[in-house]
Amino acid sequence: MIHYDLHLHSRASDGALAPAELVSLCAANGVQVMALTDHDTFAGINEARLAAEQIGLNLIVGTELTCLWNRRSIHILGLGLDDAFEGVKDYQAELFCLRQERAARISERLIKKGVDVSIFDLAMRYSEGGQIGRPHFAKALVKLRNVKTLQEAFDHYLGQNKVGDVKALWPDLRRSVEFIRQAGGIAVIAHPTKYKMTFTKLRELVADFKKVGGEGIEVGYPGLNPDQGRELIKLATQQDLLMSAGSDFHNSFNAWTLPGRFPALEVNEQHVLNRLLL
Repeated sequence: MIHYDLHLHSRASDGALAPAELVSLCAANGVQVMALTDHDTFAGINEARLAAEQIGLNLIVGTELTCLWNRRSIHILGLGLDDAFEGVKDYQAELFCLRQERAARISERLIKKGVDVSIFDLAMRYSEGGQIGRPHFAKALVKLRNVKTLQEAFDHYLGQNKVGDVKALWPDLRRSVEFIRQAGGIAVIAHPTKYKMTFTKLRELVADFKKVGGEGIEVGYPGLNPDQGRELIKLATQQDLLMSAGSDFHNSFNAWTLPGRFPALEVNEQHVLNRLLL
């Protein structure tokens, strides 16, 4: 049986490890096929590719794109892309600018709430030139002693409907899926139960996703209960969607999100790996 993980983050976005370190951790955990899926960027791919080649691990080029569907923020995994595709640099640069603008607005709001004016520079430093996101602000809030833990930062400042929950004008679902397809990849809805929508609403998302060329859905990831997992597999089967699974790994603090740790999903004819490993 192939041991794989098709949803992983490095320091190129909001992960804790450098891409090469992440590849080594995957190998140490027995992962044979991994997809690096940093948020809105391919910046870690070259480093990860070199490290994977050196140890004989199969690397799938990926990303996790942020987009809008019916004014909701949705994440779409792109798997098996050609990172040399001519449109990659422009699309990545556009998303980088959107994230920078959002970061500036988050900083302004936090400062108005009494957070030190150094919050933006500190969050930028934690992003290390990669795609800045709320986890970097969480680290900055801990450093500034506004909170004691990263979770507390989200609970009080950065979580849904909190002062730092700033929306951006992300590309719409159609544009994100079209970009993935143009780059030769497979578009997959990431962690569908995390959007706090009913399965009726999720079916609407899937219908629109398929209309614009989406092909897969993630049906195995940490935090998914067995009933939800069965419903997602049922939905994927009914809608003729490819199935994917991964740890959504960001850091090693939680053992249940280590590379390769997620509800088991058999690699059958409906599994996305059958397309990715052709």
